[in-house]
Amino acid sequence: MVKIRLSRGGAKGRPFYHVVVTDSRSARDGRNIESVGFYNPVAAGKDKRLELNVARVQEWVGKGAQLSDKVASLLKEAAKQAA
Repeated sequence: MVKIRLSRGGAKGRPFYHVVVTDSRSARDGRNIESVGFYNPVAAGKDKRLELNVARVQEWVGKGAQLSDKVASLLKEAAKQAA
């Protein structure tokens, strides 16, 4: 099954996540099919907190990809920002 989930990066204490499309059997930070955005929970100042390619996410969901709980909430947030 294909899932859209977060892949962790960044330093200790300063997480940074890539929103990736991946096979559900691969490791969290392992191989992915496509990167569709990023999420920076500790963004401050002019740093962007969230950037998500909503059209690509919707395309993958149309093909049967499952969203993780966090990515689903981020997708709602990104849709509000775009509107």
